[in-house]
Amino acid sequence: MAAADIPVPGTLPTVIGVRGARHNNLRDVDVDVPLWRTVAVVGVSGSGKTSLAMGTLYAEGMHRFLEGLSTYSRRRLTQAQRPDVDRIDHLPAALALRQRPPVPGPRSTAGTMSEVLNVLRLMMSRLGTHLCPNGHRVAPSIATLREEITCPVCWARFEHPSAESFAFNSYGACPACQGLGVRSEVDVSTLVPDPDKTIAEGAVLPWNSGGRRLSMYAAGELGVRLDVPYRSLTDHERDIVLHGEPVRQQVTLHSGRNARTVQLSVNYDNAVAAVERSLRSNNERTRRLVQRFLVTRVCSVCHGTRLRPEALASQLGGRNLAEISALTLDELRQFTAGLPAGLPAELSRLTTGLLAELNGRLTPLLDVGLAYLTLDRAGASLSTGERQRIELTSTVRASTTGMLYVLDEPSVGLHPSNVAGLRKTLAALTGNGNSVIVVEHEREIIRAADWVIELGPAAGRNGGTVIAQGPPGQLETDPRSVIGPFLAGAVAVTRDRPARPGPDGQITIEIGDLYNLHDLTAAFPVGRLTALAGPSGAGKTALILDSLIPAARAQLGASALPGHVRRLDLAGIRQVIQVDASPIGQNARSTPATYCGAFDQIRRVFAESGYARRRRWKPGHFSFNTREGQCPTCRGLGHIDLDVQYLPDITVECPTCRGARFNDATLAVRVDGLTIADVLALTVDDALERFAERAPVAAALRPVSEVGLGYLRLGEPTPSLSGGESQRLRIASRLRASQRGALYVFDEPSSGLHPLDVATLAGVFDRLLAAGATIIVIDHDLDLLAAADHLIDMGPGGGPDGGHILAAGTPEDVARAPGSATGPWLAEHLGLPEARQPDALSHG
Repeated sequence: MAAADIPVPGTLPTVIGVRGARHNNLRDVDVDVPLWRTVAVVGVSGSGKTSLAMGTLYAEGMHRFLEGLSTYSRRRLTQAQRPDVDRIDHLPAALALRQRPPVPGPRSTAGTMSEVLNVLRLMMSRLGTHLCPNGHRVAPSIATLREEITCPVCWARFEHPSAESFAFNSYGACPACQGLGVRSEVDVSTLVPDPDKTIAEGAVLPWNSGGRRLSMYAAGELGVRLDVPYRSLTDHERDIVLHGEPVRQQVTLHSGRNARTVQLSVNYDNAVAAVERSLRSNNERTRRLVQRFLVTRVCSVCHGTRLRPEALASQLGGRNLAEISALTLDELRQFTAGLPAGLPAELSRLTTGLLAELNGRLTPLLDVGLAYLTLDRAGASLSTGERQRIELTSTVRASTTGMLYVLDEPSVGLHPSNVAGLRKTLAALTGNGNSVIVVEHEREIIRAADWVIELGPAAGRNGGTVIAQGPPGQLETDPRSVIGPFLAGAVAVTRDRPARPGPDGQITIEIGDLYNLHDLTAAFPVGRLTALAGPSGAGKTALILDSLIPAARAQLGASALPGHVRRLDLAGIRQVIQVDASPIGQNARSTPATYCGAFDQIRRVFAESGYARRRRWKPGHFSFNTREGQCPTCRGLGHIDLDVQYLPDITVECPTCRGARFNDATLAVRVDGLTIADVLALTVDDALERFAERAPVAAALRPVSEVGLGYLRLGEPTPSLSGGESQRLRIASRLRASQRGALYVFDEPSSGLHPLDVATLAGVFDRLLAAGATIIVIDHDLDLLAAADHLIDMGPGGGPDGGHILAAGTPEDVARAPGSATGPWLAEHLGLPEARQPDALSHG
C-alpha cells in the first residue's frame, strides 16, 4: 500500500464559516466560503467585496499565521487590526495579492521581481565559461565547480565566481553607478544659460555663489578673459572654464573702497567640479541648489548593464549576463532550451535541474501574457497590471498546499487575449490544494469560478449584505443578482449615446523612437472619447503617458518637446488633466467633504449660526484640523491607536469625543438640529437633501452625487476608498469648471468597476464631452471600448511584437478589421460577425 492510497478523512472541512462580519459596511454577514475551490466575490463598487475578502478573511488568516511566530518576530512585523467578526471557522493561513502593488525601487527589475534572474545568475556561475587572470576562457566541467578554478592553458588559479558575483545589488555591481545603471551627471549646457553675458557678469552660474567666485578670478589668472561675452571665448578658454585641471592659483583681489589689494592662494574648481563639490556638501540647501545642473544619464562605465566588468566577462551559451537579460522572456526560453547541447555530458544532471528551476519561473509569466518583458526592464517602469501579474506568478510558483490566496482584481491591465492564461494560473493554485478568493469584475474570470458570492445590492450603507451566491450559471437566472444579467450577456453601456457635433480638428503626435514605438503617427479627435486598446506591452502607455502627456505639457509650458517626439499639434487644447485611481490623502483627515470643497461651505453655515456669532467664532472653529475645534484627546481623528508591544496596534474609539472628532464646545452648536459631527455622518445624497436651500453647499456636493458617489459619508477617510471611487471623486472635483480646451487622460479607468459602475463612468464622460472636453482612455473593458467615439487598437503583440497601430475608427470599424488584436472580442461583444483572428495574438 502506498501513501497515496490512504483515504482522505471525511471529516475535513469543506467551507470557511464566517459569522457576524461587520468590517466597514458589512452588516453582520454570515456566509460559507467553499474551501479548495476558486470563489469569486463580486458586487458594485463600495458594496463590501474587499471588506469581506481582504478586510475580514485575509486579515484574520494572516493574524492566525503570525500567531505561530515568536513574540520577538511579531514585534518586528507591521500588523493590521483584527477584523470585527464574531467567528471564522476553518480559515487557512492566508496570502494576498493586492490591487495596487507598491512601485518598486530603482534597484528592482523584472528579473529580480520574478526571481528569474536569481536562477540565471546561478546558471552563469555553475554552467558558464569564466575568464582566467591571463584572459583564457575556462569551460565548465566537474573540476570547475570547486571553490578554486585552475586554468588548463596557463595554470593560473582564480576564485570561482559565485552567483553573488553576478548580482548588481551585491558583489557584481558596477562601481561607478553602484548597480543602478544610471547616474546623475552635470549637464554642461545648464552651466552657462546666457552666453551673451561675460563671466564677470555671472555667465557661469556655479561660480556665482559665495566662495565659488574665487574660481572665477582664478580662471582669469589661467588666461580666461572675464570681460567678453562667453560665446566669444576660444575653445581653449571654455575648456578651462568647464574642465580645467584643479590647480592652486594666486589671485589678486582689489577693494574698491580703499584701493587695497589682497593676494590669495585659491584652489581652482572648474564649473563642473564646483557642482560636484556642492553635491558632496553636508548642507541640504547647497545640494538642492545645484540639482538644476544635473541630468540622469545611462552610466558611461557599464552602459546601463548595472554590472562590473568582471561580471560581464563570464558567458553562458556565448552571451554574457547583460546580453541574456536583454532578451524577451519568450526569447529567453528558446535560448536556454538550446543550452544542453553545448554543455558537457558530465554536467547534464546539474543542467537539467537548473533548467527545470528556470522554466518553473518562466512558464507562469508566459501564461499571463508577459512574454514581451525583458529581465533588465526597470521595475518602476512596469504598469500596475504587469507588477500584479509578476506577483501572482511568484505566488503560483511556490507550490504550497492548504493556503488561502486572496486576489484583488488580478485581471487589472489584462487584454482579453490574456485572460485564458490568468484562468490557467488560478486553476494551478487550486490544483495544488489551495483555496482561492478573487475580488473580480471581469466576466470571464467570474464564469470560470466554482462559486460566486455577490454583495450588495448597492454601495455604502445600502450594501454589505450577501444578495446571491452559487455557481456562476445559477446567478445568471437569479432575480436577486445584479451581476447575473451581465454574466448572461447583457451589455452595460447602451449604444444610443448622445449625438455630438463634428470634431473640432484632431490632436496629432509624431514619435521617432521610444521603446517599441518607431516612426509612429497617431491622431485623436478633439471633443471626442478616444479609447486605446491592445495587448499588454503593445505601446499604449508609451504613446500616451510617456509621449503625448509630457509633450503636451512641455508645449503648453513653452518648453522643448521630449527628444523622441518629432511633432505635436494640440489643435487648441489648453490644459492636460491626468486622472488616476491612486488613493486620495494619507489619513482620516482627508474626507469626501474636504476634497470636494463642501466642508468649507458647511463650516461657514455653522459659523453664521446665532450661537457661533455671539462667540465670534470663525469657520475655522468648526474644523477637526484646528486646535479650537478638534477634540484634545484624539486631535480630531476620532480614534486612538494603542501600542500593545508584539500584538498589532489596536484602534479604539476616542473615549472623550466618542468618535465625533470635535470638542464639546464645538458640538454645542447645531444647525437644523444637527451638530457638525452629525453632518459629517450624513451621506452625500442625504446632505444634498438637507442643504438643498443652501446653494454653495449643494453646488459642491452635487457633482459627487452625479458621478455615482452619493452613498459616501461626508466624513469617511478618502484613503479607504476603492480605486474607482477615488477616480470618480477626482472627476467630480472638476465637473463645475469649464471644460473647453481641456484634455482628460485616464489610465485603466474601469479597474475595479462593476458593469453598472462602468455605465456610470460612461455617463460622466458624456458630461465632460458635452461641456467641451476631449477624453483619451487606455483600457481593456469591452463595454467602455464599445462606448468610445474613436478606437485605436495597438499590437499585434507586446514588446518587440507591438508598437503598431493595427486599426483605428469607430468600435464597429475596429471589430471588423482583419488585423486587429482586439477586434475578435469586440465583434463578439457587439454581436457582429467575427473578423479573422490575427496570427500575432499568440505573441501577446
